[in-house]
Amino acid sequence: MGRAGWSSQGEVFLVCSVILERGGGCGHLHWYPRTAGIMTVTYTARVANARFGGFYKLLLLWRGSIYKLLYKEFLAFFILYTGLSITYRFLLTEDQRRCFEKVSLYCNKYATLIPVSFVLGFYVTLVVNRWWNQYLCMPFPDRVMCAISATVHGSDERGRMYRRTLMRYCSMSGLLILRSVSTAAFKRFPTIDHVVEAGFMTRHERKKFENLHSSYNKYWVPCVWFCSLAAQARSEGRIKDDHAYKMLIEELNKFRGQCSMLFHYDWISVPLVYTQVVTIAVYSYFLTCLIGRQFLDPSQGYSGHDLDLYVPVFTLLQFFFYAGWLKVAEQLINPFGEDDDDFETNFLIDRNFQVSCGVRWEYGDCPSLCEGTANWNDWTTATVHCSHPIPEAPALLPRIYL
Repeated sequence: MGRAGWSSQGEVFLVCSVILERGGGCGHLHWYPRTAGIMTVTYTARVANARFGGFYKLLLLWRGSIYKLLYKEFLAFFILYTGLSITYRFLLTEDQRRCFEKVSLYCNKYATLIPVSFVLGFYVTLVVNRWWNQYLCMPFPDRVMCAISATVHGSDERGRMYRRTLMRYCSMSGLLILRSVSTAAFKRFPTIDHVVEAGFMTRHERKKFENLHSSYNKYWVPCVWFCSLAAQARSEGRIKDDHAYKMLIEELNKFRGQCSMLFHYDWISVPLVYTQVVTIAVYSYFLTCLIGRQFLDPSQGYSGHDLDLYVPVFTLLQFFFYAGWLKVAEQLINPFGEDDDDFETNFLIDRNFQVSCGVRWEYGDCPSLCEGTANWNDWTTATVHCSHPIPEAPALLPRIYL
């Protein structure tokens, strides 16, 4: 019995029976509910229909919100601003106040020279595009599963073991790359022993894996085993022709390419100088605003300082937007952490493993053909109320000249 457990209490446990002596086939998956919070924040059901106040309700969410990310920096900025304001109003002498007012006017005049929106806009666009491209590289073995189910034949035990082992090698490769780039996956599988206990790798395979001495990431090794096993299945005639064999290897290469791209994204980060420039631009701008946006004595007649409002509402809003914009980039620059909106790598590992265990075993046997069971009517009695007029081509509609 192998167990793919989680290192922290209260998380999901995936228990699977593993046939280690006969090639590593998988048994049934038993799922236990997770009590810890899910990382990805999904709200699409809340905005399924456009209605009054649809987006306003999203502003009340806390998990994954900008409030949760920014409230500490926001409070620090407000406390510093208030401290400077109290110092200016009550602790400085008259001459010191005049000097402070000159510095404040100077900072307010030249703070606009810092191109905050320009730098932030390009940076966040780069990070968001990189974030989405990383999601597109997440390794899903579904296409490989369909290719194996269609090309590797045989209803005997050896045929089933071929299909299960091929899919297990595919999932093993995905697991090895995910535990390399994701902190959540690495906490769950900190060593190869945990990979063996979870049923992704047999003890014999672990010995071969560890005997391959390399200082580089070895996520590609199961793909090599996959190719060797597929060639063996082709020589035994379980893969009928070379075209099917070629298609199977091509699907594996696409899967391996996704794993490789995840490794490259983890290796090649956004240039550090770019991140430093953006961070310095944002924080230096608001450090300047701490002095430049102070409400000065209206009796001095300074331009733009006719009112003494005490609370800098629009400066706080500007901090919320710009610093929040920077927090968006900070959240998305590495989506393989454990933040609220990071990718669910452990869910993906469990899901891929379940797909691997079901190839031509639970899901692959198609239902028998039955005559007369299909309903060929356009609408059934239960759904006729959902009918709608078919849209016509605009060129065929009668023209109305105004």
